[in-house]
Amino acid sequence: MGIRTVRARFTALYVTVFLGSGALLLAIAGGVVLGPTRVSRVAPGTEPAPSGPTPARAQIAWLRRQLAEQQSDQTRRLLAGAAVALAVMVVVSIVLGRLVAGRVLRPLRTITSATRRITADNLHERLSVSGPADEVKDLADTIDDLLERLEGAFAAQRRFVADASHELRTPLTTMRASLDVAMAKPEPAPPQTVALADRLRTGLDEIDRLLEGLLALARAQHGELPDRATLSLAGLVSETVAARTADIAARDLTVQEALGEDVPVRGSRALLGRMVENLIDNAIRHNHEHGWIRVAAADDGETAHLVVETGGDPLDPRQVAELARPFRRLGADRTRTGDGTGLGLSIVAAVATAHGGALDLRARPEGGLRAAVSLPLATAVPA
Repeated sequence: MGIRTVRARFTALYVTVFLGSGALLLAIAGGVVLGPTRVSRVAPGTEPAPSGPTPARAQIAWLRRQLAEQQSDQTRRLLAGAAVALAVMVVVSIVLGRLVAGRVLRPLRTITSATRRITADNLHERLSVSGPADEVKDLADTIDDLLERLEGAFAAQRRFVADASHELRTPLTTMRASLDVAMAKPEPAPPQTVALADRLRTGLDEIDRLLEGLLALARAQHGELPDRATLSLAGLVSETVAARTADIAARDLTVQEALGEDVPVRGSRALLGRMVENLIDNAIRHNHEHGWIRVAAADDGETAHLVVETGGDPLDPRQVAELARPFRRLGADRTRTGDGTGLGLSIVAAVATAHGGALDLRARPEGGLRAAVSLPLATAVPA
């Protein structure tokens, strides 16, 4: 919209300048032509030429009047023709002005389209605009410098996440090993010590899951897809549901599956598997006892769709819209159990985005949550 506005302004400026200069030229020409001319009041051709023997002076006067009439008529025709030519040139100037404005703004359009293509996944790309050292090239070079600084910042963030997770896992492993050694002593530990050890193990496991979730979220947000392959989305769903049969039975949940054949998608097996697991785990954890889960995987020829729905009480749509952000949870709900890390759906959203898709979260009017993931459909699934 901005480029079109500037183009329209340039066109209007060109037309205004041309129209003003043309009108000024026409006024000067009219003033020069009409200035020395004295037009007779006698209508052209109405005064008969003197006949018979007349003095030479009368004959000359008659000829002058006829010449003045012809000059006046020619002047009117000249001005009328100039006005028509000016009107035609105004139309031509609009067309030419638009073409010239588009030509002038073409480098800016190229820079805009190239900048839009560059995302967090391809910060290594540059505009690399060639040409004379003018304002447009200065703008492109400034954007390239900004992209270079952003790439460095993203790389530093990735290194920090990897280093921090490694450094945190080491003391966690040491604490867990020390706890196991202490509880493995021959003499029986007091009941209070056993209970404390169980709570510590639960806390350590929760921290470990949190770190794993943060790592998965960081990899997905930075588009790290080292193990790209063509996978069956329906197969991933079936495997995940089968692996959680015990959890589903413990909550007495009813699972309704509507899976198409294959539904091929291309991406990281680890991240796509984590995405499906988080959706199913979220549906199991945030559900009523004796509730239901509906899972559907299908494609429309271009896009693969995975939809997971659960029943329950009506949810606040404003809170549901925030669930894709890290550490966002719904308000206190006594009918739901399980806390989680608050990263499940944010990881789902990041994985979907890294694979060129999107996550859509909606509160069902009848109650419960509907989570829909759309991904680009792959060409084929390997045998």
